[in-house]
Amino acid sequence: MGVQLGSSGQRRGRRKLRPMGEINVTPLVDVMLVLLIVFMVTAPLLTVGVPVELPKTKASQISDDQTPIVVTIKPDGEIALQNRIITFEELLPRLEAVARAKPETRVFVRGDKKVAYGEVIEVMGRIQEAGFSRVALITKLPEEN
Repeated sequence: MGVQLGSSGQRRGRRKLRPMGEINVTPLVDVMLVLLIVFMVTAPLLTVGVPVELPKTKASQISDDQTPIVVTIKPDGEIALQNRIITFEELLPRLEAVARAKPETRVFVRGDKKVAYGEVIEVMGRIQEAGFSRVALITKLPEEN
């Protein structure tokens, strides 16, 4: 609330203070605009349950000058590290050996679309347990029609 100083009282030292009858709406408009922007940014993030088809994507290829490690999960559940078939138990020690030498190496996981999601997550958990933080899934690009 604002106060207006009047010059009606000519007595020295004493001035009569009258309250202003106007409301300053500028701070209210500023707050409302900030809230509007916040809600516009967060509203798309709140949507859930969008059906996605994981095996195909139009994402661009990752370019990296370092040779990545590729872990492949075949439809029958066999695991291959690079091009060599190994067991699930052998995966962790082999990855730990590589992680000690180069922990910043990128690891790509190739999982057949017939493989259960839980198996892919178990393999990714082993990769992170070995000490790698840069893990990515490889997908197939869709065919152009």
